[in-house]
Amino acid sequence: MNLETLRESIAAISSAMDDKEAYLIKLDARFGDGDLGMSMKQGFKRLKECVEETDEKDLGRLFKYCSAELNEAAPSTLGTIISFGLMGMAKYLKGKEETDMKETAQAMCAGVRMIMDKAKSKPGDKTILDSLYPAAEALLKHADQGAAAWDAAYEAAYDGMENTRNMKGMHGRIAYYGEKTIGEIDGGAAAGMLIFKALKEKWGGC
Repeated sequence: MNLETLRESIAAISSAMDDKEAYLIKLDARFGDGDLGMSMKQGFKRLKECVEETDEKDLGRLFKYCSAELNEAAPSTLGTIISFGLMGMAKYLKGKEETDMKETAQAMCAGVRMIMDKAKSKPGDKTILDSLYPAAEALLKHADQGAAAWDAAYEAAYDGMENTRNMKGMHGRIAYYGEKTIGEIDGGAAAGMLIFKALKEKWGGC
């Protein structure tokens, strides 16, 4: 990963969020206020603009910048949560201008750990972590397989998202619905899946 591949990655994610805005709105409207699709579309559009406008090559500073911009541009709790992940990646990547697959995966794992720490959440709580955590772990596990690692990460993210059907909401507004949330996909987990779907389609092996 470097500035150029980051630009391409964020552009791919932004396109995915744009395409699936209505899907995320529908998921979020079941137990939330229905703003998730708009928030992710606006947030990643701003990130796309940010990385296109900068010549900064230090990945740590880049991700710190992206974290602040997403937190401001994405008007939802999930926007703030993803910004935590970007900040965790920023700390891991400080001083690096390029990373290999293993370092990229380790940075993602660091981002996931910061989300868990800041949001006081964990996999199994029916949140974005249920797709991000297994995806980051799969990417690290298969890092030596090159492009195929992105395929494995997406499969793990998709399975994690699907598994949220079996979970009860534990955080935020969804928690008020309790048992009624069982059987439904979590919107945040779907957003996490879309991130890795976009990365797989851009960089994967198939």
